[in-house]
Amino acid sequence: MSIFSVSAQDSDWNQNARISYFLEDSQVSGSPISSYVSINSETGVLHAVRSIDYEQIKQLVFTVKAQDGGSPPLSSNVTVKILIQDQNDNPPQVLYPVQTGGSLVAEMVPRSADVGYLVTKVVAVDVDSGQNAWLSYKLQKATDRALFEVGLQNGEIRTIRQVTDKDAVKQRLTVIVEDNGQPSRSATVIVNVAVADSFPEVLSEFTDFTHDKEYNDNLAFYLVLALAVVSFLFITCLVVIISVKIYRWRQSRILYHSNLPVIPYYPPRYSDTLGTGTLQHVYNYEVCRTTDSRKSDCKFGRAGSQNVLIMDPSSTGTMQRIQSEKSILDEPDSPLEVGFVFYKVL
Repeated sequence: MSIFSVSAQDSDWNQNARISYFLEDSQVSGSPISSYVSINSETGVLHAVRSIDYEQIKQLVFTVKAQDGGSPPLSSNVTVKILIQDQNDNPPQVLYPVQTGGSLVAEMVPRSADVGYLVTKVVAVDVDSGQNAWLSYKLQKATDRALFEVGLQNGEIRTIRQVTDKDAVKQRLTVIVEDNGQPSRSATVIVNVAVADSFPEVLSEFTDFTHDKEYNDNLAFYLVLALAVVSFLFITCLVVIISVKIYRWRQSRILYHSNLPVIPYYPPRYSDTLGTGTLQHVYNYEVCRTTDSRKSDCKFGRAGSQNVLIMDPSSTGTMQRIQSEKSILDEPDSPLEVGFVFYKVL
């Protein structure tokens, strides 16, 4: 942005009156002045090269030279002083009470404390200047707002009534610190107050509070972790079951629609005799039945070549049965003898 303009006049004429503007070499906080401002050589307008922080540099002092176009050239110098204006670009910083992440700090208030008892004082600073550094303190939240107040200008926390036995031991106050800038910036601080007459009582109360808070945090973490693990296992099992079902369905469809030849299975003692596909041996079986099932008998006979059940090669699925020539006994008590039957599979 344009900061300032330097203007010079020359009583000469034509080229001798043509003026150019230059920055004389100088240092500001260890950096050349050209890193902060620049000047237009024809118009003398100064421009900011970068933004300048008031907390680091409060003013810029440098020299501008105006030189004409004559031969030899003549010049004049002028000292330029630029004052930096502060802006509200820094929030307040709380110095006390110190905010610690791991430990819990508490201020003690005896139960015999009167009205106006000074509990503690919130101390804060603002690195800005002027009205931007004016701080005000307000009580934002409190366990019992009717017991404490905060000084608007000094940050002192005092009791506004008599402390009684009914007041809770653990009191938590949230104080907000604001500056007077536009727009205003703020910071918050938490003040823990213990209403008790002895230190062991305070220690037991706040230790339990800390442990309970840590236990609740850990419990919530493990519950969320367990829920995530169970959900993951359930989804994984569901995906596996669906995948297996789809795989089996696709396999059945492939086998159903395929035109692959069926390879027959033959028994271990199978022997192809002259291309007729007969078994290697012929066996006969003798079955004897009586009215008394306990006297029934089944005998395995030797191999033979008579009484064969033949499958007609000219007619598929047709079999002829040849029964044995043995007759059935006529006696009622004698065992029922079934003749030998031989099967020849073609």
